[in-house]
Amino acid sequence: MIPQEKLDRLRIILTDIGSVLVAYSGGVDSSLLLSVASDALQEMALGVIADSESLPRDELQAALDLAVERGWRVETVRTHELEREGYRTNRQDRCFHCKDELFLHLEPIARAHGLAAIVYGANVDDLSDIRPGHRAARQHGIRAPLVEAELTKAEIRELAHTMGLPVWDKPAFACLSSRVPFGTPVTVETLARIEAAENVLRALGFNQFRVRHHDAIARVEVGGDEIARLVDPAVRERLVEGIRSAGYTYVTLDLDGYRTGSMHEMGRGIPLRVVR
Repeated sequence: MIPQEKLDRLRIILTDIGSVLVAYSGGVDSSLLLSVASDALQEMALGVIADSESLPRDELQAALDLAVERGWRVETVRTHELEREGYRTNRQDRCFHCKDELFLHLEPIARAHGLAAIVYGANVDDLSDIRPGHRAARQHGIRAPLVEAELTKAEIRELAHTMGLPVWDKPAFACLSSRVPFGTPVTVETLARIEAAENVLRALGFNQFRVRHHDAIARVEVGGDEIARLVDPAVRERLVEGIRSAGYTYVTLDLDGYRTGSMHEMGRGIPLRVVR
């Protein structure tokens, strides 16, 4: 089935639901979902973005700006995942506690607006990854229309490009806590340090990057095509100075470059125990 046919199926799925609250993040998946829902359902589609210490201020503002630009109905809700011990202790099921917190806050909003269902932007490719948050979605009865329409990440990007969504090629983003090794507690101070360090890379114009937190060490990942620029003496000097100012003693470059799930590699050779 071609992407356009899947898009038509997505519209039918949303129309059949009748009214939806979209868990919106500003990424390409939830942006496409909210765009199609807003077009199909008009005032009966509402996006809600969760604001917490794990979301960089730049990401929050960009998501809100996109909603205004596109005319989407969007609200912000404050979530408190850091008050949950299961989140702070940062085991392999951390994302379950994050999504459970999110959906608990979305449910009363959906009821207050008389919306029939809460939906989120999981896609077909996500199903093969380690994502405990899917378990939380199932427990709360949250629907994944992109999965129901059998849309892959590549197809979502293609459709978003066709629809003129500026986030169509936006690099994948995960919450700031994903930069902290499993077993290392997540704190407000740690997240603020990571955000400040990543703001240095953003200000220097890097596109795909992460600052992985290892106590006094910041392990920097950038896209393979950006490594040469990072080691340019002038850029490197500004990077090191900025990340040290964020609170790190040592700044290292990961020569493997950016990749998703690199924190899982710390347990290489040791099976991860993931609660699904």
